[in-house]
Amino acid sequence: MRLVIAIVALLVATGAHAADSARSRMEAFSKGLDAVSASFNQSVTDANGHRGDASQGTLTLQAPRQFRWDTTKPYEQTLVADGQRVWIYEPDLQQVSVRSQNSEEAHSPLTVLTDLSQLDSQFNASEAGEREGFAWLKLTSKAKEPEFEYAELGFDAQTLQRMVFKDQLGNTTEIRFGDWKRNPKLAPGTFKFTPPQGVDVIGDVKPGAEVYPVKE
Repeated sequence: MRLVIAIVALLVATGAHAADSARSRMEAFSKGLDAVSASFNQSVTDANGHRGDASQGTLTLQAPRQFRWDTTKPYEQTLVADGQRVWIYEPDLQQVSVRSQNSEEAHSPLTVLTDLSQLDSQFNASEAGEREGFAWLKLTSKAKEPEFEYAELGFDAQTLQRMVFKDQLGNTTEIRFGDWKRNPKLAPGTFKFTPPQGVDVIGDVKPGAEVYPVKE
């Protein structure tokens, strides 16, 4: 699920300067933004060119470092970062994985959404020209052990529309975004996750977390 987290992190990253560059479009989109939500359609092609099943769902981000990624088709999966921990719930497996959110922060600069000054310390970015009617920005991580080879983000005049993401195994993920909502009114429990009773909970659970024990 690091891929999902990395994807959610790259939604808020930008790079170089130009009058109508991808960076300038992202800066305009991010200005005054505290929260945002959207729908997505995602497809993955492996290193041999084989394309897997497409998936779709919704995402929600909120400053400073909370996010929620809900896959609805072809299977259900929920990923929630509550500011302290990252929860991944897979209903079909009756399983919840949990870990400290801090362990992902080097690759998930979620605060860039509301603090673009953090961008250049996390990524190398370059303008990648125009294609398909979008201005593209190419990103590579500055991490010593990056989890992705590169990501390209495609912007129209107002919003992020596409992302092409290549991981270290040669898999290429393409995500198409739609229905962006700026500063939506979010339900109080949007970024709160309590595992359903009876599911297996695996990972780093700190004292006081609302979890149930792993089944014997």
